Amino acid sequence: MSNLKFLKIGDKAPMFIGKNQNGDNIYSSDLIGKKWAIYFYPKDSTPGCTMQACNIRDNYSTLSAKGITIIGVSADSESSHQRFIEKQNLPFVLIADIDRTIIEAYGVWGNKKFMGREYDGIHRTTFVVNEKGIIVGIIEKPKTKAHAEEIIEIIENN
Repeated sequence: MSNLKFLKIGDKAPMFIGKNQNGDNIYSSDLIGKKWAIYFYPKDSTPGCTMQACNIRDNYSTLSAKGITIIGVSADSESSHQRFIEKQNLPFVLIADIDRTIIEAYGVWGNKKFMGREYDGIHRTTFVVNEKGIIVGIIEKPKTKAHAEEIIEIIENN
């Protein structure tokens, strides 16, 4: 059953508290005054998710130079995130949203189809947020091999 929320550009980004890969709290309120991108992905260490994370990793210095904070979110556990970060040498935070609180607040949980099978899961989606906490871009179906470039383009045009 789908419960996609469909946030829009111009909406205030939903506030959250989440646990990162080390079990530390991440507060979205700490991001006010910064540009940030929160990207939701289905599962650690799967081909598409690895490609997406590595593209962000490979362009991380450019993203950082533009003042963009990156946060990845999936329903995987903290230990799964730790393994994914270590294996892929990821320089950004991954939030373990096991109870899907943040995933559902951003409206990215819902019905999916893959190889003829229907199931509920995370829709790969990125929200780009300005210093005031306003969504300035939404990337539905990000290009896994060029995702950092998509984020940078939105920031540069806002």
